[in-house]
This record gives sequence, structure tokens and C-alpha cells, in this order.
Amino acid sequence: MKKYTFTKKIDTRSGFGAGLAELGRTNKNVVALCADLVGSLKMDEFIKENPERFFQVGIAEANMMGIAAGLTIGGKIPFTGTFANFSTARVYDQIRQSIAYSGKNVKICASHAGLTLGEDGATHQTLEDIGMMKMLPGMVVINPCDYNQTKAATIAIAEHEGPVYLRFGRPAVPVFMPENEKFEIGKAIQLTEGNDVTIVATGHLVWESLQAAEALDTMGISAEVINIHTIKPLDTEAILKSVSKTKCIVTAEEHNILGGLGESVSRVLALNNPVPQEFVAVNDKFGESGTPAQLMEKYKLNDKAVIEAVKAVLKRK
Repeated sequence: MKKYTFTKKIDTRSGFGAGLAELGRTNKNVVALCADLVGSLKMDEFIKENPERFFQVGIAEANMMGIAAGLTIGGKIPFTGTFANFSTARVYDQIRQSIAYSGKNVKICASHAGLTLGEDGATHQTLEDIGMMKMLPGMVVINPCDYNQTKAATIAIAEHEGPVYLRFGRPAVPVFMPENEKFEIGKAIQLTEGNDVTIVATGHLVWESLQAAEALDTMGISAEVINIHTIKPLDTEAILKSVSKTKCIVTAEEHNILGGLGESVSRVLALNNPVPQEFVAVNDKFGESGTPAQLMEKYKLNDKAVIEAVKAVLKRK
């Protein structure tokens, strides 16, 4: 089984822009707010078609979260847009108090996540955001893998009642998920079938894991790759079903090893079926300036790192 086909490369933030524009045409309650990064968030088309439903807040991210929370009271569905670092760490108090605590229907849309923000360096790269957001009660956390899935996720979260954190990225990455595939919050997608090892990956690491699985196949190692686009709620059924067969697992994410997908999976395993686990993630460090490719290589967030993790976990079965 192989449920993916590479087509081209596009940045996932453009998927967000396309999804938001479509929502502008189909859902009159959707409004958008931005903290002076319209171009970076690809919100131009929505603004052009719906100028009266857009609010340029300026470099005042905390105010943006408060305004978004207020707009929900009148039945609007606000989508906020800025970089992931400014969508979380800078405004965590406002999100916790004004949005999560009262269950406001705000969609926090965060671009330029992870190391692949690249040359802007460590101050703008966020590797802690998934952990911060998944700890908030009632917060849904989504990290799609490509343009098609980001567009679909953007459209899907408008129908979900409650706060959502949607994380996506800056660089052009392979598009490989089916176009127009329905996005189901909390439902993992199995992309390959395997018997020797389970690889669960999220975001940019899904493609790297698929490349690793193809290389492992030539080595006689059968890897089952699962796309975990929703970190919270986590599809525990899909994870447990796979590891009941493979007896070991590798988690892969563009995030700190502390607080991300890997730790969520560890909890599932500890409570249900403890099996050996290896982690592909940033090992408790900040990023630095460099191209996305350079940083993914240095911090071991690529197909080579996944292959090494698989070899390590197989020795522990």
C-alpha cells in the first residue's frame, strides 16, 4: 500500500492562504486578523475579496488575540495570522485567559514554524509551540504536512466549535497528499504498510519519513508510515493498532523533543502497550541562522535521521 504521489513543491503557508480564501467565499462568519504579516501569511486573496471582514491589527499580537476572542461573541469565526513564535510564546497569557479558558471559537493560524523558518534565526524559530498549545485544555493542535493538507485543514477547522492551533511553514516542500481529500480532525492517515517498524510523523517530517521508508525497503526493512496531522486529539487507535503488529516505533517532528508529538505517543504507549521508541526531534536546543536544508541536516531532522532511528529501535525489539 502506498497512499501518496509526489507532484510539485509549494509552501504550506500558501495552502493556508488558499483555504482561507475559499472560506471567505463559503462561510460569511469567517473573519481574518493579521499582525502586519499579510504577505507572509498569504492572506491577500481573502482580503481582496472580503475587505470588510479583515482587521489589520499591526504589531500588537496580544491585542489581536483579545479582539479575536471578542469577535466570537457576535458569532464570528476569527482566524488570526502571524508567525508561530508570535502566535504562541508572545501571547500565551492572552490565549490562555481570553481564548482557551472560556473555550472561544478562535482559530490561531501560525506560519514560519520550526527550524525551517531558516535565516531569521533562533529568535524567530519556535520549537516549543506544540507543547505549549497542547497543554491548554480544549485546544486542538494541528500540524499538516503539505499544501493540500494545509488547505484542507484550514477549511475543516472552521466547522470545529472551539479553539484551534494550526501550525504550518515557510519553505516550499513536496506536495504528495491527495488533492481535495477530506480532512478529519484527530484521524491519522496511514501512508505505507509495514511489519517491522512504525514511523509516526508530523508536518515536514512526514515526507522525510516516506523517503526513509523507501530507502529502508531496499535494506529489507518494512516500515509503516503514519501521518499524524493532529497532535491533539491524538489518534491513539491508529498508533496502537500499528505497534501491536510492528512492536516498535519511531516518532519524527520538527519540534523540541520535549513536549511534542513524541512525548504524546510515549504516554499512549506507557498506558497501553509499552514498546521501544526512538525520537527524531531537536534535542533540547534552540535553533540558529541557516538555510532550511542546512538546519534540518545539522539538527538531524531528515530522512537519514529517521533511518538511523529505525535501525536503533529495531535493535531494542
